[in-house]
Amino acid sequence: MLVIPAVDIKNGRCVRLKQGKMDSETIYSEDPAEMATRWADEGAQLIHLVDLDGAVQKKPCNLESIGRIVERLAVPVQVGGGIRGMEALRGYVARGVAKVVLGSGAVDDAEFVRNACREFPGQIVLGLDARDGMVAVDGWTRVTSVSAVELARQFEDCGLAAVNFTDIYRDGMQTGPNIPAIKHFAEAIDIPVVASGGVSKLADIEELANIQDHGISGVIVGRALYEGSLTLREAMAAASA
Repeated sequence: MLVIPAVDIKNGRCVRLKQGKMDSETIYSEDPAEMATRWADEGAQLIHLVDLDGAVQKKPCNLESIGRIVERLAVPVQVGGGIRGMEALRGYVARGVAKVVLGSGAVDDAEFVRNACREFPGQIVLGLDARDGMVAVDGWTRVTSVSAVELARQFEDCGLAAVNFTDIYRDGMQTGPNIPAIKHFAEAIDIPVVASGGVSKLADIEELANIQDHGISGVIVGRALYEGSLTLREAMAAASA
């Protein structure tokens, strides 16, 4: 099970939000590339980048910051936030991004996801953010009437690399991941699942590792790393134990 550090970018800075609220940010660095380099130096095998401004504005907004990270790192990165069409997707791949996370676009345009998987097999990740099991989109500002399981099942035959599943209520709150919801989601679909939201301590990583046989291939960790309530090295050790 991979432990994937998150670098969330807003206005060119590395921040973390609480429950996805754009007005509840904590700034951790003026230079996101510096933070990404730190996690790479500590052994991360994949870095998760989020263009928070892009998620709200529905278009890439932090290309300069993301470009610096890709150029600087030797480890692969995946990027999500505001990718609504093939032009933006191709632009990221051309910049050297290893995986592209499609979220809101999957709800609004399923064919876009299918086309993306055909053109870039193994490089597309479906990002599903859920509140009470229902998919939230547009930077978590709108909750749909579509369940996360229902949406993910539509793309089981597309060759997705993974599904990033985020419990919005837990994200950035350090209250522990919603283990029952994550397990239920992973068991319900035939795509590797990366858990996200709520990790606060080493025991949370251990709990997720205990259910990885149910289809959990990784966990995205953010605030806990930045606040120092666990280290990346001990998290990776627990994930592989």
